[in-house]
Amino acid sequence: MTPLAADLAIGQDAYLLLGAGLFAIGLVGLMVRKSALIMLMCVELMLNAVSLTLVSFSQTLNDRVGQMVVFFVMVVAAAEVTVGLGLIVALMRRRPNATADDVAVLRG
Repeated sequence: MTPLAADLAIGQDAYLLLGAGLFAIGLVGLMVRKSALIMLMCVELMLNAVSLTLVSFSQTLNDRVGQMVVFFVMVVAAAEVTVGLGLIVALMRRRPNATADDVAVLRG
């Protein structure tokens, strides 16, 4: 590694701080917002924060298990988006101005 590249290296603390900040933003957004689509995006933001933290620890420990777990997190996130968007579309068809509190409308 060249001296310039060593000076530009970002430490693990910065990644952990960024991950904690992203997770906090997602958590606050999940608790505050009423829109189901915004809530879904906040959950995705929280999953990305966890993935960033896992990759950071994996790189620091020189172990690739954390990076493999991130692939499973991506699969769960994709499944969550698929199911979540399906529910949101079904809810919006019944009530165009629905919020997350109106999920009980979906009962048969």
